[in-house]
Amino acid sequence: MPEKQFRRDRKGRALQEIGATIVAGGKGPGVVEEIAELVQRTCKYRWVGVYKIKRNDFVIEAATNKMKPACPRFPVTQGLSAKAKEERRTVMVPDVRKEPCFLPNFWSTKSEVIVPIIDDEHDRVLGVINVESAKVNAFDKSDRDFLEGVARIIWRALR
Repeated sequence: MPEKQFRRDRKGRALQEIGATIVAGGKGPGVVEEIAELVQRTCKYRWVGVYKIKRNDFVIEAATNKMKPACPRFPVTQGLSAKAKEERRTVMVPDVRKEPCFLPNFWSTKSEVIVPIIDDEHDRVLGVINVESAKVNAFDKSDRDFLEGVARIIWRALR
């Protein structure tokens, strides 16, 4: 089986597993942590963080690889997460060194993708999925599509 097909199938199975967890009533920080770990393992991402909006801040709800971000809490008006929230769309940054709004969680981050998590029932942004890589141009359309699929499901666990 070609590598691209294998990755697509693996991502599809991960989305099914996440959906089954949510349908079974899974919610809260523990479930969000499990989902973040599954996303990280599925795509071999270096770090996946899920931030929830609490009051007027993004607050880390889950982080993978036992890596503690430098910005576990920050205002919803700052960084690329603010842009994803405000525009309600995915922000992909191939080289964070060229992005003045970048808030560094890790000194070694070179590229990043941030996906807003939108509550479809109440039409509001609940948080973001933040994925970081130590490589420039680490993310492509298939990563964006997968992470947007995760965001469409995970919002139910954040409520």
